[in-house]
Amino acid sequence: MARFFAKHLLFLLFTLLVVSFLVFTLNEFSPGAVARKILGAYATQEQVDVLTKQMGLDRPVLVRYVEYLGGLASGDSRLRGTHLFLNGEVYDRGAVALALGGPYTVSTIVFKHLANTVLLAAIAFACIVPLSTLLGVVAGMRESSRVDRVILMFSTVVASIPEFALGVFLASVFVVWLGWLPGTATLVAGGGWSVAAQLVLPVTVVVLFDSGYVVSMIRASMVEVMQRPYIRTAVLKGLPFRAVILRHALRNAMLTPITVIMLQINYLVAGVVVVETVFAYPGFGRMILEAALFKDIALIEAGALVAVFLAVLTNILGDIAYMLLDPRIRA
Repeated sequence: MARFFAKHLLFLLFTLLVVSFLVFTLNEFSPGAVARKILGAYATQEQVDVLTKQMGLDRPVLVRYVEYLGGLASGDSRLRGTHLFLNGEVYDRGAVALALGGPYTVSTIVFKHLANTVLLAAIAFACIVPLSTLLGVVAGMRESSRVDRVILMFSTVVASIPEFALGVFLASVFVVWLGWLPGTATLVAGGGWSVAAQLVLPVTVVVLFDSGYVVSMIRASMVEVMQRPYIRTAVLKGLPFRAVILRHALRNAMLTPITVIMLQINYLVAGVVVVETVFAYPGFGRMILEAALFKDIALIEAGALVAVFLAVLTNILGDIAYMLLDPRIRA
């Protein structure tokens, strides 16, 4: 087990190193100078030259990359741009520093938005896993039954509808028509709506869209397990059907879907940018989108590293869960 963790830890560090280098060099060699991207299209050449010298952008790329890694390691990752994006609004560095009582760093804004997305992801994940497991197991227990067909149709439909379309539809019904819920989720209580009420629609969209795929995976695995000889033997020996499902079928049926379920964590944190944009949610995915649109290079670099870290970490967690369910892998 110790060798397993050491191997995956080294793989994680190596992946982060490679990604950091690729993102750093891509930003350096993409069309337009880094200083020009930071200052914008209307800056004069003199301003670009001054900022280039101030930031040391005239030095070799490898030297600046090593310095960049040192800044990451020490946590001194101050914003390289002149603007900052907070809750969908653009601030200049001085205004943000004045509002927060100190200099604003990349890590501060990344973790602020990441915390918002983790809140959304945690609630959605807590709903997706039990709901998908229940529907998938019930459908897989009775293949080709009426219940199975209804659940399969439901999962296929919700997984096929794009997130933005599902979000707009639910907003049209519950916001415009019925007026039961707010149309935005800014996480700021006001206008008669609590934060809990603001989270209802984003969570619902994520749960419906993501659970459709997970239900299909669990159902397919359950159908396969229910046809195994040891299941028929347990039933013929007179073991209660509930015990057959809980003791024998469910654990084996979850071997394949557990990896898929763990990979959903990465989607819930870094992949819900559409949902965050539709409902104006100040999350991690929307932060990266705004940083890309406004060419905030430091924020793009930090966001990419965090997203890759989460992707590799969820893969490792999936492998661990697979080992816990299947003792043969541990051997």
